[in-house]
Amino acid sequence: MIPNKKVSLYTLGCKLNFSETSSIARMFEEEGFARVEFDDCPDVYVINTCSVTDNADKKCKQLINRALKINPNAFIAIIGCYAQLKPEEIAKIYGVDVVLGASEKFKIIEHLSNLEKKEKASIYSSKIKEVNEFVPSFSKGDRTRSFLKIQDGCDYFCSFCTIPLARGKSRNNSIEETIKVANEVAISNIHEVVLTGVNIGDYGQGKGETFFELIQELDKIKGIDRFRISSIEPNLLTNEIIEFVSKSNHFMPHFHIPLQSGSNKILAAMRRKYNRELYSERVFEIKRLLPVACIGVDVIVGFPGETEEDFLDTYQFLNELPISYLHVFTYSERQNTTAIKMETVVPPEERSKRSKMLHILSDKKRRFFYNENLGKTHKVLFESENNDGFLHGFTENYIKVKIPHKPEYENTIQEVELLTIDGEGTVNCKMSKMSKTILPKPVINS
Repeated sequence: MIPNKKVSLYTLGCKLNFSETSSIARMFEEEGFARVEFDDCPDVYVINTCSVTDNADKKCKQLINRALKINPNAFIAIIGCYAQLKPEEIAKIYGVDVVLGASEKFKIIEHLSNLEKKEKASIYSSKIKEVNEFVPSFSKGDRTRSFLKIQDGCDYFCSFCTIPLARGKSRNNSIEETIKVANEVAISNIHEVVLTGVNIGDYGQGKGETFFELIQELDKIKGIDRFRISSIEPNLLTNEIIEFVSKSNHFMPHFHIPLQSGSNKILAAMRRKYNRELYSERVFEIKRLLPVACIGVDVIVGFPGETEEDFLDTYQFLNELPISYLHVFTYSERQNTTAIKMETVVPPEERSKRSKMLHILSDKKRRFFYNENLGKTHKVLFESENNDGFLHGFTENYIKVKIPHKPEYENTIQEVELLTIDGEGTVNCKMSKMSKTILPKPVINS
């Protein structure tokens, strides 16, 4: 135990990182640390890094400088994907005391026996091929939802991606063990669980189980009202999964399906495991069974070799699909990837132009989707007040709504009628006459 010490944890990147940070935070609390905010002069800073883009690396360095300004004597630990990929680079940054790779981040307490600043950072890491253990985790602290890690790593090796190098091969716990962790979440007054991982549709590697079998078992858990599938590859999103979600009372009509490009030529160069025809089939199957479903899409602009024609192919493809929003990523060169060696580099200014076009398209798609739902009733999970006099929340199909603040509605599910879209892109709503509050669940023994 290390009593009377304060720790602050900061997360960069994806929902998976958030789930892992939360689990690591609980390890610190069990050792007697008090968790505080970044600016509250903690004794220890833990920065959980991402390395999907150059901006993530730069953000890490900025956070280290900011931490030292707040407390020059703070012990600074760097974990996460950037720490696995470039530990020596991080160790050279002034102020860093320890760098922990993928195999060591969940052993962080073992590396904190001495919290004095070091002249030279220590590195604890192993080759990613040696990282085989799956460590379950889930976020806790947000009263309304939890990110539940069900899978880690990836075997796909897309030509632009460093994640397999940062997180290792695909792995997971058994369904039985995963359900045990989900039951821990169920007793913590959480209404909604978001299933996270690197490639969650690949769940079951080496265990003779499947993602479809997992969600069937999760659907039976008492104490969790909602499940969301965070992101799933189109080639792993089977018709049986779509049909199951369409009939489930707990899995929400919300899919996030990475596309990356609407050009089959570019998809092949990216080494993706599908073509645009399969992607289109999945989207229309969802809409056939779940007309109200929200469908989000990841897309990358400026990949090497992407011509104006290729980009317009993507734009037109997305424009014609009944999707709801886009997450647009501008391609950035990453070391140790195949793509960095490709010729015909797209100029940065052209990448920026294409990104802006897709962001505008995303806004149009979202507004059209929201408009389709105006006048309809939906169930909304309301969060705490956002310091603007309103309660905010999301419908089952991921429409962001707000209603004048009433404390009794916080962390409850209410039926509302969607009215108008405000200037910020949020839907104003009112309570439905049929609304029945779903209160926090009683404690359930797992």
